[in-house]
Amino acid sequence: MIKINISLFSVLFLTINFSFSQINQYHEDGTRHGLWEKKFENSDQIRYTGNFNHGIEIGQFKYYTKGFPKQPSAIKTFSNQGKKAEIVYYSQKGKLISKGQLINRKREGRWEYYHNRSDRLMMVENYKNNLLEGTVTTYYDNKQISEITEFVNGKKEGKQLIYSLKGVLIKEFTYKKNILEGANQFFNGKGELTIDGNYKNNKKTGVWKYYTNGKLTKEKQY
Repeated sequence: MIKINISLFSVLFLTINFSFSQINQYHEDGTRHGLWEKKFENSDQIRYTGNFNHGIEIGQFKYYTKGFPKQPSAIKTFSNQGKKAEIVYYSQKGKLISKGQLINRKREGRWEYYHNRSDRLMMVENYKNNLLEGTVTTYYDNKQISEITEFVNGKKEGKQLIYSLKGVLIKEFTYKKNILEGANQFFNGKGELTIDGNYKNNKKTGVWKYYTNGKLTKEKQY
């Protein structure tokens, strides 16, 4: 009976020891391989956990904020030999904050952001090689569009349209390489034109017109 107990203890000890030995291992080629878990400095709390295949991240990685060991602050799912990663960010209470895609660790394609106090979409961005490209759309918490802005190579290029909470266009700006350039208009809550003018190199230029109840009431030369 004693021999059996000793044998069982030995097996249990070897199993536990073997399990621990499988974490944070290097392959003979010097690359990280298998399950890795890293802890915060001077702490027993895990900072991240995930699997490597000869130094390449594979599958799901979980990242944590110090002081919140149960809820991941981010989850990355790697594919395509570690070149692609779908990433999701969470609040400390597990609420979705944002999500998007990384290609070679750079933002690419559609990224979504959500309102703090609801699960509704707050903003949609589009990226090309880590730079904003195309339309950026933001939303009020009532799902109404609040702003639409066009980007080229990370800079505002073209129209920026700003809407009221009720969906009425109240501002229309024109940009060229992040600088106000061209026609700009302002509207009241009823959608009526109140100010009409142009910008040149971020400065007002030409004749600016001011309206009240749809009628021209003032002109100013810049």
